[in-house]
Amino acid sequence: MTVADTDHPLRRRRPEPDPSATDRVAEELRREILSNRLRSGLPLVESQLVERLGVSRTPIREALKLLAAEGLVDLRRNRAAIVAPLDPVELGHLFEVEEALESFAAGLAADRISPLDIDRLERLQIQMEAAEAAGDRDRYIRLNQRIHLVIIAASGNPSLAKTHERVLGGLQRARNVALATEGRVEESIREHREILEALRCGDRDVARTAMARHIARTGAIVAEVCRHDLLGSREPPGGRGIARRRRT
Repeated sequence: MTVADTDHPLRRRRPEPDPSATDRVAEELRREILSNRLRSGLPLVESQLVERLGVSRTPIREALKLLAAEGLVDLRRNRAAIVAPLDPVELGHLFEVEEALESFAAGLAADRISPLDIDRLERLQIQMEAAEAAGDRDRYIRLNQRIHLVIIAASGNPSLAKTHERVLGGLQRARNVALATEGRVEESIREHREILEALRCGDRDVARTAMARHIARTGAIVAEVCRHDLLGSREPPGGRGIARRRRT
């Protein structure tokens, strides 16, 4: 028997992946993809990730497999993995569902929302606008999402909330792509103010219409971004640049 035999205790074995390192890498890359810091189609070069994240190649490869299973990364034979492109057809369908769900929820919320939730939305709106003024895009996105969730909850319909949760998971990345488009954040803030005012006044029709317009606008921007990405155009959508992340 030699050391090359399978069962020999001295045979060198391939090291097992470190689950904690794999999870940490996957979470970091997932966050950067969902926030649009890592853009659609960007190559994920192992050597660069090793240097940047301070881990070996093994957790990098395992993390990329996890993200590929989530649809966030495309693995390619003998080439670097890439950030998975957004699917404009699938997103179009999801935004149609999202528009129907959130506009319906806003209409219900206009009738059912409590003064406590109105106060909560007003505080979140102020905090969200302050985050944008400070250039803190991550905080802006988190507050934006919380506003939508408060409105969904205020509809008083648990079945609607569960359905919305399933749809929202497929749209998080696309929404952040829209917010990275120059001028969209300011536009979105104005739309949020309109929705909040309708809820404050208990105006079901205005709340429903304002929310539908808000979601439809986001979907239209994402569709335009996807078209330009598919065409490989360097000219940004609408002739306007994709906003760079502000330095803080």
